[in-house]
Amino acid sequence: MTDAKTNADVAGLPFEAALKELEGIVAKLERGDVALEESIDIYTRGEALKARCDALLKQAEARIEKITLGADGKPTGTQPLDVGN
Repeated sequence: MTDAKTNADVAGLPFEAALKELEGIVAKLERGDVALEESIDIYTRGEALKARCDALLKQAEARIEKITLGADGKPTGTQPLDVGN
């Protein structure tokens, strides 16, 4: 499997599918019952899957907004969510 093909396949995966496949790869590698060449191939795919999951999470965080409340406790609007605080 080439890196370009790996990345092209991964680029269209939804978060849940990418995460599930990544978990399967991690389990396989942890068991240690995979040949060296296959280990390298699936590790490379795992890196691409991890990057996809990270990108999708960052996109989701960018879309989340915090509801602002007025002095009376009623919603007054929204503002970007500050993940660091």
